[in-house]
Amino acid sequence: MLARRRHVYFAMMGTCIGLFVLAWGVVRLWSVPVAVGMCVVAMVIPPLAAVVANRRGPDDRWWDDPSGDPKSDEWWNELDGKKPRH
Repeated sequence: MLARRRHVYFAMMGTCIGLFVLAWGVVRLWSVPVAVGMCVVAMVIPPLAAVVANRRGPDDRWWDDPSGDPKSDEWWNELDGKKPRH
């Protein structure tokens, strides 16, 4: 899942850069308002790309790390259906 999120992130950021370059390199020659609109769309993409890149997938189990409290870890392992490590 990490590789997929990374690919989606880079595709979104590439689209963002492409929109900026096309807007001010090509589109502004025909229509400045359209170029500004393209930049507004490009402005929204980076925050969305950050959200996509940092979200947790179903396979990312960040809560599996032991807390350091043996009683708490035992309780969470029991809830998750894990067998204790001996």
